[in-house]
Amino acid sequence: MRLFAFDYPGPAHLSAGLWKHESDRGPGYKSLSYWTDYAKMLEEARFDGIFFADNVGYHDVYEGGPGAALADAAQIPANDPLMAVSAMASVTSDLCFGLTGSTTYEHPYALARRFSTLDHLTDGRVGWNLVTSYADSAARNLGTGVQIPHDERYERAAEYLEVCYKLWESSWDDDAVVIDRERGMYIDPSRVHDISHHGKYFDVDGFHLCEPSPQRTPVIFQAGGSSRGRALAAQSAEAVFVNAVSIGALTRQVDAVRELAVEHGRGPDAVKVLQMLNVIVAPTDEQAHEKHAYYRKLVSYSGAMARYSGWTGLDMSQFDPDVPLRHVKTNAGQTMVDLFSKMDPDKEWTPRDIAEFVGIGGTGPTIVGSPKTVADELITWMTETGIDGFNFGNCVKYQDMADFGELVVPELQRRGVVWNDYEGSTMREKVYGAGTVRLRDDHPGRAYAGRAVAAV
Repeated sequence: MRLFAFDYPGPAHLSAGLWKHESDRGPGYKSLSYWTDYAKMLEEARFDGIFFADNVGYHDVYEGGPGAALADAAQIPANDPLMAVSAMASVTSDLCFGLTGSTTYEHPYALARRFSTLDHLTDGRVGWNLVTSYADSAARNLGTGVQIPHDERYERAAEYLEVCYKLWESSWDDDAVVIDRERGMYIDPSRVHDISHHGKYFDVDGFHLCEPSPQRTPVIFQAGGSSRGRALAAQSAEAVFVNAVSIGALTRQVDAVRELAVEHGRGPDAVKVLQMLNVIVAPTDEQAHEKHAYYRKLVSYSGAMARYSGWTGLDMSQFDPDVPLRHVKTNAGQTMVDLFSKMDPDKEWTPRDIAEFVGIGGTGPTIVGSPKTVADELITWMTETGIDGFNFGNCVKYQDMADFGELVVPELQRRGVVWNDYEGSTMREKVYGAGTVRLRDDHPGRAYAGRAVAAV
């Protein structure tokens, strides 16, 4: 069972209003010691890694502006998570780091350099979550002012990946760095190659700025839920994050992505699947449910709606909080009804119901109970769906993850589903097993290895 902590480089992430909890440590996000302490805690609990969500925009759909998001710290403020990773890596030896990077708002030449640098500094403990970005605010502040159409964003992402593969896999030979003091040659120029890429979206003529890092290409993560997103994941992702509302829905997603991977010439085990989940745990079931009830009292309606409006692009302030959405005669409203009806077909969901649900951990399911109850549930999700692990969100920042590490991990270790010690040091080894450091042979990026175009 692979364990990843799902976090955000700001005071609050998916949960709305829970920053008010007396044990929440969200305001510490500005301190380097917060992140280094967090990293050490996660490694002691034998988490495989921490995955940083990121957003180059902000939520400004609800009530037509960012006011509600700002008031509840709804994924704002947001520092750059990349800056903390080197420090976190310096106090750990095995914990891995997943970072989000947008193929829409950053040039591949610059992104490739950042990830190679981090892969060097962490000894191969880095992964890249490829996103195409959805926020109109990002388009206004970083782009042309208008969001690129959805399918074109994925077309651009495919070429973006091609550029990165060329830089990471083919630009430098493994033996390019010779450090020959007698000949006065640090790098053998004949072993460094221009990639000469000239495509529809990018022109990158020269060679990569970095020598080959331990993994060369960081582990590729992807979380797209559309048909284009699923296709890109099946072709290129090594691990995907999913957010299914039930075991049945998750099983269908897992089967679909693995069937697509095979269609793209990859093995059925090539794509690892991690389900987003929230856990509220206490020594007993009763205490856990009391804890959950207290969390629910702290949920901010406007904070939850600011997030949900941003995710869906629909201003939820136009709806009465207590009128079931089945009365809303819009396609968008019906889509939301359909989404939540999967969780409980007999329930008539109102905006307030949705806020209460997403207010604790976003749209991911929440497991509440004792260590035994939680372990039973996690194992059931794995065995019945075929997933490889979980991406755990915080409700109360830092504290929920510490509780999970203290209470649940020992129970999972006792049952033999979580390792007592790490096997393999790089992120790719955390995903595929010890010994797999570079891209697998069935990964499309591997085809670029050694495909040099011209020597410098």
